[in-house]
Amino acid sequence: MRQLGPASLATILFLSFGLLVIDTALAPSAVAQTTKPKLVLTSRPTTPLVPKAPEPSLVTIAPPGSALYVAKRGDSIPLVARHYLGQTSYLTSSELTEAIHKANGDLHSTFLKAGQPVIVPGLLPAPIVEKSVPVERDFEVRAVYLTGIMAASDHGIRIIKHWREVGGNAVVFDIKDSDGSVTIPFDHPLLGSHHSSFHDLPKFIHFVHSQNMHAIARIAMFRDQRLVETHPELAVKSHKTGQAWRENGKLVWTDPSQPKVQEYDIALAKKAAEAGADEIQFDYVRFPAEGEQKDASFYFQTGHPEWHRSDVMVDFLKHAYAEIHPTGALLSLDVFGIMAWQRPVDLAHTGQDIVRMAKYCDVLSPMIYPSHFFGMDGIAHPGDAPEHFIGASMERFEKITQGSGAVIRPWLQAFRWKTKTYSPEYIRTQVVTAKNKGGIGFLFWNAANDYSKPYAAMPEMIVAKGKYFRGDEVGTKVRTAERSAAPELPVGGIKP
Repeated sequence: MRQLGPASLATILFLSFGLLVIDTALAPSAVAQTTKPKLVLTSRPTTPLVPKAPEPSLVTIAPPGSALYVAKRGDSIPLVARHYLGQTSYLTSSELTEAIHKANGDLHSTFLKAGQPVIVPGLLPAPIVEKSVPVERDFEVRAVYLTGIMAASDHGIRIIKHWREVGGNAVVFDIKDSDGSVTIPFDHPLLGSHHSSFHDLPKFIHFVHSQNMHAIARIAMFRDQRLVETHPELAVKSHKTGQAWRENGKLVWTDPSQPKVQEYDIALAKKAAEAGADEIQFDYVRFPAEGEQKDASFYFQTGHPEWHRSDVMVDFLKHAYAEIHPTGALLSLDVFGIMAWQRPVDLAHTGQDIVRMAKYCDVLSPMIYPSHFFGMDGIAHPGDAPEHFIGASMERFEKITQGSGAVIRPWLQAFRWKTKTYSPEYIRTQVVTAKNKGGIGFLFWNAANDYSKPYAAMPEMIVAKGKYFRGDEVGTKVRTAERSAAPELPVGGIKP
């Protein structure tokens, strides 16, 4: 045997000591067990896994009147709002987006994670069915005008609410504008597919009614650019060419005497009335007044060569009033302010015979914007003479419609075009002058829907009770006048 060195001896002693320690440590186990110990892997469970039930506080439950949506990859709250808007009581997707944020603990993120539960509030049990709120024809309307796009927007909703806050009680909104754009869902062969600003007209009118306001649906009638471009056979015709006639180079006029055009507009009016509109307002209920008049030919000139344009308008209104009246909605007509003078040239061009038209409507709304009376009564700047032109117009309209039963409710100027004096005082001057000359209520027109001056004018008019207006409110005053029935006269437009 070779001699061990010091290092080898130390190693042997260390291993011997380690074995002694291990043996001592295992000794109790060896005594207690008769079989060899088994190794247990502590990283594996000794019992099968059972799914753990989620804590009650972590389960999302949609409250009554809400829906629970589980987000998919790429979803966002605005996307969910647009998807559910038609099923909820909210008017705009941004309104619903804000409500979703609040209903889910004020979510700060716009984007959603896949699988994330989202509560969608305001769910309707069924689509809204709205009915018109009847008022008498002499109900005192205090209204502003909104385009269809504006009325259906968040800003439009704010305008309506603010107008109500300052004392207004009605709103006029477009169903069809003079470019022919229809703002509501409307299935008609002459229209085809189109974009609707109002996805749910009954819901919008329900909102207007909830503000205790009168809802007036405006329809630009025979000036209809979309219809005449898609159906040129319905246009006014040119004597010279036999093609569609143009007003100062613009293809915008349908033939007011064409039965298909008349029925199209009446069908649209009835659609709005059935959705709950309290009043249907016809604008552009006339023939074209500009352009080369002698070159314009019309459908009625073949079937009724003895007729004039005014005969067509009266015949149409007989038919329209008989169709709309049974729905419970009022019928109002927008007419040129200049027609109060009943000049033969104006009558020959427009066909607006006010004396005869007044028999087939509830309300006449002359557009008596002072700035539009060019060259009248020797006044160089008519826009700065509101008292004169409002007063003269109202006196004439009251006189020529006497005995018809129609109410005169004027359109007033709410824009600064061709006037240096446009202000809240300008607004008040128009209102008080119209009232003192027999007008009942008023409508403010601003094409851009900017009503800052009427807003500023209203508080003073409210305080001066009775000076500017009576203060009628929807459903809060018993009307004494009886609304007359539709005239018992032959109806039906010109037949082909």
